[in-house]
Amino acid sequence: MATKLVQSPIPAHKVLPPISTRATNVIKSNRLIPATHSWTKSTSFRFIYTAKVAEQSSGLIGDDRETRDSSDKRTLTQIKTELLQVVQGINRGIFGVPSAKKSEIEALVELLESQNPTPHPTANLDKVGGTWKLVYSTITILGSKRTKLGLRDFITLGDFFQSIDVAKGKAVNVIKFNVRGLNLLNGQLTIEASFKIASKSRVDIAYDNSTITPEQLMNMFRKNYDLLLGIFNPDGWLEISYVDDTMRIGRDDKGNIFILERSSSAGENVVE
Repeated sequence: MATKLVQSPIPAHKVLPPISTRATNVIKSNRLIPATHSWTKSTSFRFIYTAKVAEQSSGLIGDDRETRDSSDKRTLTQIKTELLQVVQGINRGIFGVPSAKKSEIEALVELLESQNPTPHPTANLDKVGGTWKLVYSTITILGSKRTKLGLRDFITLGDFFQSIDVAKGKAVNVIKFNVRGLNLLNGQLTIEASFKIASKSRVDIAYDNSTITPEQLMNMFRKNYDLLLGIFNPDGWLEISYVDDTMRIGRDDKGNIFILERSSSAGENVVE
């Protein structure tokens, strides 16, 4: 538990009906502005690339999204507050959420992304560094996976933390566990990874190593350790789609969304 998309402008004959000679002369008198592209997320987590034209357009794809965003008068603080309220009580989404709730969360995420105050986060890594706490993710542990990992009966998930050392290009993810029936047996899965800048908003991530402590907890997961690591393995790339002083949102190459809050507790900083 982090590319500027380039696409040729859409040919006019594919989006507009035939026009008269008079209209052609009017168009020639105006300077055309090339299209830029932004991405949104569908509920099936496939990226959809949407053309957004800088000038007014007539029914081009993306106009509805632009109109909705520009007409929303809520401040970033209000949207963030609403988002944090919506993700309360769902255990970070790890065991699944109803589709209506998921759609509500993603709509708020897209609204924040459209107003990202840090459009080039890898050029402002000070905003990314430090310790973060996961509040929601589309990563899920369902069905037989949950049963095999013992997460139905006697092992519960605690907090998820991520600490980022910008100077070293290192990230450490910590997933806390609590074991019922065994006095004071708390433990954690620690995953260390390296990252490097791939674009103005994307980083490439490489898995380094992982450990489970204490040994008693490792013994419980040993048989299904590869399954556990496969769920939380950060290998791939991460698009930092929103970041400010207190919240960060990312989308990875597997189609997952991550929402994190900055953590103020120095004791949770696990980067060494």
